[in-house]
Amino acid sequence: MKKAYDLGAYINLDDLTHVAFLEKVAGVPKTVCCRFNPGGVFELGNGIMDNPGDAKYGMSEDQMAEAYTKLMAAGAEEFGIHSFLASNTVTDDYYPKLAGILFELAVRLHKRTGAKIKFINLSGGVGIAYKPEQRSNDILAIGEGVRKKFEEILVPAGMGDVAIFTEMGRFMLAPYGCLVATAIHEKHIYKEYIGLDACAANLMRPAMYGSYHHITVLGKENAPCDHKYDVVGGLCENNDKFAIDRMLPKIDMGDVLVIHDTGAHGFSMGYNYNGKLRSAEVLLCEDGSHQLIRRAETPADYFATFDFTPFYKKMGL
Repeated sequence: MKKAYDLGAYINLDDLTHVAFLEKVAGVPKTVCCRFNPGGVFELGNGIMDNPGDAKYGMSEDQMAEAYTKLMAAGAEEFGIHSFLASNTVTDDYYPKLAGILFELAVRLHKRTGAKIKFINLSGGVGIAYKPEQRSNDILAIGEGVRKKFEEILVPAGMGDVAIFTEMGRFMLAPYGCLVATAIHEKHIYKEYIGLDACAANLMRPAMYGSYHHITVLGKENAPCDHKYDVVGGLCENNDKFAIDRMLPKIDMGDVLVIHDTGAHGFSMGYNYNGKLRSAEVLLCEDGSHQLIRRAETPADYFATFDFTPFYKKMGL
């Protein structure tokens, strides 16, 4: 928090106890944000739901009001509201629904505490169509839905100057990245396995969440998908799988597989379990050229935190 305070960044408090913690470690800035958790179950008509009541994040409305009151007493002048109720929604209804909840909360908190609401952060949650048969979000319809809620709720309350923040990382980035890997092993036992030179260190979502990522075998785009495979990495964890029982063209050793929609939650979620080194990242430019934007990790990177020991020099890295 001290670093964020010194930089003048917005600080988002997740709990009422963080008010005293902020005062202790940094001081209270003129503008502070607090995260809201409405509790219960959040559900849309299309069945997409999450359970805020089980989430570790955010404050209740009463805690938000108490936090604002304490922060104003400590010198805060303007406030933000933040909340995140569902992830990777593929519906045009989520953002307007969330906006309505937070806009109404802002009006109630302003009336209750007198706090000046400077911004409302709708966070993320607007997803993408990972499966080919899924519909994509209509971002213009989503924006229009939020605008209507803004004019219905905030403007009549005299709060038409409130800024709206968004965190559209997945929506902006996920479709525009691919993990490119080579088939280097095959195994034929109770199932058919294809082993890649990539693993969950490069893309953790399928292992962690069971997430679907579409896979294309280069040069076999039009071949029949008549072979059932588990496509796996080399970690000593059985969940290190990019696909389970996936129908694909026959895969031969040396085939290059493209795992789609990895532009978000890919490298950033990576890790070095089993001593795996994360791969390079290459930017494909509009003119067809390419540019290295992140080099591959090396053993020297992996052992860098041992550079204070006598063993590091002996490794000759």
